This record gives sequence, structure tokens and C-alpha cells, in this order.
Amino acid sequence: MAITIGVITFPGTLDDVDAARASRISGAKVVDLWHADKDLRGVDAVVVPGGFSYGDYLRSGAISALAPMMQAVVEAAGKGMPVLGICNGFQILTESGLLPGALTRNEGLHFHCEDTYLTVENNTTAWTNQFEAGQKILIPAKHGEGRFQAAPETIKELEDSGRVVFRYTDNFNGSVNAIAGVCSENGRVVGLMPHPEHACEALTGPSIDGLGLFVSVAKEIGR
Repeated sequence: MAITIGVITFPGTLDDVDAARASRISGAKVVDLWHADKDLRGVDAVVVPGGFSYGDYLRSGAISALAPMMQAVVEAAGKGMPVLGICNGFQILTESGLLPGALTRNEGLHFHCEDTYLTVENNTTAWTNQFEAGQKILIPAKHGEGRFQAAPETIKELEDSGRVVFRYTDNFNGSVNAIAGVCSENGRVVGLMPHPEHACEALTGPSIDGLGLFVSVAKEIGR
């Protein structure tokens, strides 16, 4: 039976339709979730998609992290529900406390839009179990505030515990240790700045490598 993935829309979200399409390509059913609601509508997993929610005012993701739907997501994640944050969604997850660190202005203060190879550092999370450890995947990136930062002790804890999930091979934005994505302690919540939902079809993406994240969560829930 197909799993159900909920995709949240906030004011300023751009990539909710793309995340929903990627979920459907993986075989999942999709439920649209609205930021102002609190009902997760029985979904098995949640994607917090990219965009510029609330125009990135205050800090990217800061206002959206306070949304009623995110309160429901935080509660569900505490009970083990898989959650994926992509780009602005990753920013929202850090602002909501589901993931550590912060996403700051890119090195050089420029917006980047480019395809980038990521190294899969952790293939045991709910969203990466269909990859091989060390695998290189080609994923589009498009952000101005994607430079991952955290206190030195937090970086050490993430590295020592295997919670760095993806690492840039080019580190174009200057992230600490070239970190492109991290996970929660239980590996059920994952955030990354590049966009796997834009790498799910050969016609439109630079690869279909991104589909692995959506297939992974289906396998995880189906176990």
C-alpha cells in the first residue's frame, strides 16, 4: 500500500508542487498541508519544501517555524514521524529546533543557482537508506542563505555521531566542513539545502538522483 506524504505550503513557498510531484513519482500519495492548519491528516511523513516563506523576513524560516502546522510537525517528529526539510524547509527545521545549526548568508554574499555533487555521508536515515555510503549524487542548489554554521561543539557532535548526511564536493557556499545536510539523533528528520525534488526526472533534472530520498522514506515506513 502506498504511503502518504504531506507537503506544507507557507506564504512564499515555491517548491511545494515540485515536492509533491517527486513524492508521487516515488509511488506515494500526497496530501496538501496548509501552514495555518494543525491537522496532519494522517500522513506517514512530511516534506517542508523550499521557497522564500514570508519573504525571509527576520531570518529565513523564522516566522514559518511558529506556524500552527509546524507545531504539529514538531510534535509528530517527536513521536518518530519522518520529516524532510529542503532549502527553506531546512531553514525552518533549524528555526523550529528539530535540527541543530543555522543557515547563513553564502560566502561572498551571492545567491547561487547551480548543479552540485553531494557525497552521501549517512545512508542509514529514513530519507537516505536507498543510497550507498560515499555515493555521489547530482542535485540542483539555489539559495542565498545556505551556509551551514554551528558552534564548534555542535559541529563535533554532528561529525562524531554520524549526523552529517550530505556534504558538498565543491562547498560553493562556504558551509562549515562542507556540510550540505544533517539529521536528527534518530535519523528520522533530515534537512538539506540542495533540491532533490528537482532531480527526479531525466527530462527536467540534471539527474534522477534526488528520487532516492523519496523512495527511501517509502521503504522506511513500509518495513
